[in-house]
Amino acid sequence: MRLPRLAAALALAAVTLTACGSGSASGGGTSALRIMAPAAPGGGWDQTSRTAEQAIKQADPARRVEVFNVPGAGGTIGLAQLAGEKGNGNLLMTMGLVMVGAIEQNRSKVTLADTTPIAKLTEDYEVIVVPAESPNKTMADLVNAWKADPAKVAIAGGSAGGTDHIVAGLTAKAAGIDPKQVNYIAHSGGGEMLNSLLGNKVAAGISGISEVAEHITSGKLRALAVTSPARLDAVDAPTLKESGLDVEVANWRGLVAPAGVSEADQKALTDLVTKMHASQTWQDAIKKNGWVDSFQTGKPFADYVAAEQTRVKAIISEMGLVS
Repeated sequence: MRLPRLAAALALAAVTLTACGSGSASGGGTSALRIMAPAAPGGGWDQTSRTAEQAIKQADPARRVEVFNVPGAGGTIGLAQLAGEKGNGNLLMTMGLVMVGAIEQNRSKVTLADTTPIAKLTEDYEVIVVPAESPNKTMADLVNAWKADPAKVAIAGGSAGGTDHIVAGLTAKAAGIDPKQVNYIAHSGGGEMLNSLLGNKVAAGISGISEVAEHITSGKLRALAVTSPARLDAVDAPTLKESGLDVEVANWRGLVAPAGVSEADQKALTDLVTKMHASQTWQDAIKKNGWVDSFQTGKPFADYVAAEQTRVKAIISEMGLVS
């Protein structure tokens, strides 16, 4: 084949491949759906995204689904990439309370107003844990050490300004410690945070229960307290309120699409996620991970996100994370 003809053939193939992968969500099983986990592997967004992938495959066997990770800056790097996919009806991004705080903390030019809300999925309470070798056997022990020298007590968690950081700040305040003195060590993914904890590089860690449950059960980590209003079946630990600290926080996660998707694509994505939510795979994951099912779509979810942005901005402002 002559070079000009070869070049033309390759160009045609490239166009064909692009066209095959760029159909709208309303195209059903012929379209590949990509789900972005805007964090490193091992954390809550990654876990939620990969569970969604399996549940969608059960709900719609003909659908091709791919999860990919875009870590960094509390999900705002991924959010910026999503903004560049305006109108793409075959792309979803997992997000939640962590991202709401990170947008404020990082002064992100792109916000959740630049997305299309699809569904709120779950709520996940937080747990404060210490390495098995820690001298802190109870929350009171940790608080006493914290009060004695706040700078010396390093607290590991997810992204700066995210749920874990908010819990650290609110817990410090409830214990009479200046939230601005919290020595918070941010990580871009649950796997990195676990390495710090299991390697005894930090005094304590704060995480979603589902992310550390396995290590609590194995005895590698000790749970000191949970952020729920009442004790949970998923972990044997008192609430922060039982420990004398008036703190209650629930992390939440959901899915958004890029801005500018058509009404047909938005409906198709919402219908698909609704089918996913009803699947046995998803319902089993809710029970296994100790998630709270808080499924919500449409305008109620959009209104919820708007309200959360106002609430979280007030909290992290009080913590001195934003001016």
